[in-house]
Order: sequence, then C-alpha cells, then structure tokens
Amino acid sequence: MSADGDNVAFLLSQLGHRSAAVFADLIASVALTAPHAGILRLIAAEPGQSQQAPSGQLGLLPSRVVAYVDELEDRGFVERRRNPDDRRLHALYLTAAGKKMMAKIGELGQKHERLMTAGLTADDKVTLHQLLSAVAQRQGLTPHVHPGYRNLGRTR
Repeated sequence: MSADGDNVAFLLSQLGHRSAAVFADLIASVALTAPHAGILRLIAAEPGQSQQAPSGQLGLLPSRVVAYVDELEDRGFVERRRNPDDRRLHALYLTAAGKKMMAKIGELGQKHERLMTAGLTADDKVTLHQLLSAVAQRQGLTPHVHPGYRNLGRTR
C-alpha cells in the first residue's frame, strides 16, 4: 500500500473504470458503443470469419453478437456473405464505410491513449506498458479483448 492509502489493485480498478468511461465517450461521438468497435476490430483483423467467432472471442452471448452485427449491417459498416465452405454460415466483412469507420476508431483510440497517458514521458509510457502487460498476462487476460464484454447482454 502506498503512503496515501491506495493500493495498486484499487488504483488499477479506478483507472480501468475511468479509461472505459473515456473510451465510451469518445466512441459515442461516432454513434457506436465499445462492443460495436470491438466487433468491427475483430472483423477488420480477420475478414470472412463466421458470425459466431466474435461471440467466442469477446465472450458475448451469440444472440447479442447477432444483434450488434445487425446494427452494424443496418448502418452499412458490415456485410454478411455466405461462407463458401459451409453455406449454412455467414462470413463477416467490412464494407468501404466500415473500413472508413475503422480508421476513425483508430484515431479515437490514439486520442484515448493520449488522454490516459497525459503527463507521462515516453520512457514512462514504455515502462507502464511493460508492467501492465506483465500483470495482464499473469491474470490470464486475453490480449486485445476487454473482459467487460463478457457481462454484456447477460442477466444476473
């Protein structure tokens, strides 16, 4: 525990909450939610994956992913195509508008990074990244996937 009484776990929780709120505000500026952005990111990284793939990767209920994909398709960011290997499945692809949105999400991600690391030197940022990466790995967190997705669309 530090001299001011806050331990590392509390500070991580406090900063994690703040970071999620800042990102939600930024992504709302393009009328998306964090799950929308996460699904777009997964599709951009692996075009042609099935509709079920984001469900497993994000830990979201399949029905919830379908609803998010429906919304993204309605907005013209995603298209479903029949999977040539299994015509029962749909493969997901970004449209031209989806690719433009991914560029905007990238810009917002960079702004988020600047906001959350304001006041740190370049060396501080490298050190902080290394330390947080080590903690995340030891906690068994999936790289590039926010664990908060797992609670979306579930009832308690």
